[in-house]
Amino acid sequence: MKNRIEEIRSEKGIRQEEFARQMGVSRQTISSLENGRYNPSILLAYKIAKYFGMTIEEVFIFEED
Repeated sequence: MKNRIEEIRSEKGIRQEEFARQMGVSRQTISSLENGRYNPSILLAYKIAKYFGMTIEEVFIFEED
């Protein structure tokens, strides 16, 4: 699953460390999310979308095989 986390976070001028703190996860988790190495739980995906004032679908791109 792809996502726009890095793009959105950068547009808003939020550093990975600050974003991680707000989400209650490590900076490494945010880095892994942004690089597509980790898919978040539905709870974390919801938290991320809510933080950005967006829907999950606006942040995460689901691609069917």
